[in-house]
Amino acid sequence: MKDLNSILDNQRAKFREVFKYSVNELQKRIDEIKPSGVEGDIFSEFPTESSGRKWQTDVLNMLENDISKDIYLKFNEILAERKNYHCNCCATCCNLACSEFSPDELKSRAENGDNFAKQFLSIFVPYKTKEEARKVYPEYIALLEQNKEDDVYFYHCPKLTADKKCSDYENRPQICRDFPDNPLTLLPSVCGFCEWKNENEQMTLLLHAMIEIVEYYKEKIPV
Repeated sequence: MKDLNSILDNQRAKFREVFKYSVNELQKRIDEIKPSGVEGDIFSEFPTESSGRKWQTDVLNMLENDISKDIYLKFNEILAERKNYHCNCCATCCNLACSEFSPDELKSRAENGDNFAKQFLSIFVPYKTKEEARKVYPEYIALLEQNKEDDVYFYHCPKLTADKKCSDYENRPQICRDFPDNPLTLLPSVCGFCEWKNENEQMTLLLHAMIEIVEYYKEKIPV
């Protein structure tokens, strides 16, 4: 429990640092293209056809066409590196899948066309009790109980064999093939993707910070 809390606290501290760094770096780029003579900041109201309004439009174009594309490309690079690592068959991800949605909610979402919900329900069945799930990864359950205010529902895959292998491996859905799809996922130390996570965590935090900041600027710039 202590180890997982330390990992989470460290991740949050790193995110705060990269967020501050990203805000400053983005502001530098915005200021670099600010026309001389324009009074006010990027969130000011400027008259139509003014230099200030053109500056805001240029910044929005930069956010959408340059920075957002760079973020997307970098995310894809990180995901591409994942193929260099392999599953160690610890079966934690098969034995403990978590969702903010109950089985009934997932069923409703699947019926309404949610592809992830459809895939999830095609694999996982709910544990009867949280205590059954706790046996799989007690530290993680305790961490969720301490840090998450909303309900979390726990599921497992019934296709797992006694030797921790998938009995329908060739037909496993995409969400199984892609897991883990984010280096910020909390993984048990025995997971074969821990090295990938550790090597890419800092950059992923930076990318997530940039996404939040870009969305904020796009929403607040009054054009």
